[in-house]
Amino acid sequence: MSNTQTTEITLETPIVRGEQRIERITLRKPAAGELRGIALAELLKLDVAALHVVLPRITNPTLTAHDVGQLDLPDLMTIGSEVVGFFLPKADRAALSLGA
Repeated sequence: MSNTQTTEITLETPIVRGEQRIERITLRKPAAGELRGIALAELLKLDVAALHVVLPRITNPTLTAHDVGQLDLPDLMTIGSEVVGFFLPKADRAALSLGA
């Protein structure tokens, strides 16, 4: 049984790695094991250090810690908010979608 949830984000400021240009990333809802070593409260507060650890584990293409450190602030905020959204119960996510 798979309960994978993903969301795609278009970056306002693309990440450039050599000749590769990353304009969109896909976030995957983390499994419990991917959150090891992270205080959930810090992640829910959008702690940048916590995002540096978690994002390389749940992004496609895989962002490195260096990539995360180079993100434009609006992109970091958008990505962090989407990560927090994965922690909401389905009913709360649905209510937020209806209000958007």
